[in-house]
Amino acid sequence: MARNIQSLERAAAMLRLLAGGERRLGLSDIASALDLAKGTAHGILRTLQHEGFVEQDATSGRYQLGAELLRLGNSYLDVHELRARALVWTDDLARSSGESVYLGVLHQQGVLIVHHVFRPDDSRQVLEVGAMQPLHSTALGKVLSAYDPVAHSEVVEVERKAFTGRTVSDMAEFEALLDLTRARGYADDVEETWEGVASVAAPIHDRRRMPVGAVGVTGAVERVCVDGELRPELVAAVRDCARAVSRDLGASRF
Repeated sequence: MARNIQSLERAAAMLRLLAGGERRLGLSDIASALDLAKGTAHGILRTLQHEGFVEQDATSGRYQLGAELLRLGNSYLDVHELRARALVWTDDLARSSGESVYLGVLHQQGVLIVHHVFRPDDSRQVLEVGAMQPLHSTALGKVLSAYDPVAHSEVVEVERKAFTGRTVSDMAEFEALLDLTRARGYADDVEETWEGVASVAAPIHDRRRMPVGAVGVTGAVERVCVDGELRPELVAAVRDCARAVSRDLGASRF
C-alpha cells in the first residue's frame, strides 16, 4: 500500500484547524493543536501562505484561511451547482436527440467534462466525466472560447493541433469562427476533432450573465448532420437546453 505524504497530511490538518473554531490562530496555537514543533508548523504555514491558502494578519501575526482557498471552494460549488441544475435538462436532451450529451467547463487550457449522459440505446459506452477536450476544435471549446474572455486568452496561448484535415488551427480563421458562434448562439464540430463524429454546443450563463459552461450533443456525422449540415432540430434542442439551465441558474436574458 502506498504511504501517505506526511507534509501534505499536516498541511491538510492545518487547513481543517483554521476552518473550524477560532477565526484566527497563532503559531503556538497551531503547533500545539497538531502536536508539531513550532519550526515545522511555521514552515508549512509559510508554504501555504505563499500559495495563497493561508493569510497572516500583519498586526497580530495570527493565521487564517486565504483567498485562494475560498476561490477554489467557490469554483467547486459553482461546478456542482451547474451539474445539479443541468441534470434533468441534459437527460431530456439525450432522450429527445437520441445522442450523447456533454456538459463542459473551462479548466487548465481545455474543456473539462463534468457531466455525461449516455446515448439512450443499448450500445456499449464509456463514461467520460473528468475527461479533457481541446478548446479550439470541439463545439464545447469553441463556445467557451467565444463567450468567456479567460477561455479566449487560453486558446490564444495553446498549441492548436490539427486533429483532422478539417481542424482550424490558424488564429485569424479561428477568430472568424468565434464571431460566427456569437452571432448564431452555438458552435459546431464536424469531424474537426474525431473522424466521423459531429457535435453542436451552446453556452450556459449564470444570473450575472457570465458564461459558466457549455452543453452539447455528440454523435456520428450521419445522425447529427443531413447533407453536411447540422440537423436544425438538433441545434434548436441544444440551444433550448442551454437556455433552460441558464434560467435555473438565475439568468433572465439570452
